[in-house]
Amino acid sequence: MRPLLCLLLVLPTLGGCSAVIDFLKPYRIDVRQGNFVTQESVSQLKPGMSRDQVRFLLGTPLLNDVFHTDRWDYVYRLQPGKGEAQERRLTVVFEDGKLVRLEGDVRAAGGEGTATRP
Repeated sequence: MRPLLCLLLVLPTLGGCSAVIDFLKPYRIDVRQGNFVTQESVSQLKPGMSRDQVRFLLGTPLLNDVFHTDRWDYVYRLQPGKGEAQERRLTVVFEDGKLVRLEGDVRAAGGEGTATRP
């Protein structure tokens, strides 16, 4: 009982201390959503690859547009428990069932490949 009383008396005096405030906040987990696409996997993509080859490297796309069947969108969002949210996007464009170009903010490891910024 006495330690609890001491804690209640000391906490108001430490109200300006951010370490105490951070200590008293509840724990928040990191929330990850979507497809995590690495730069290594993007650098393995080559023009002319089939849809199955792209799906093998990147996984199933998060968004399949019914009206644009030649476009796959990979979106990844990370909301850390503390801090700013991060978002990455990659769009894969096909013509006649073959990979033509990549758009988005995920680039090939050496800056090579077909990745371009929109």
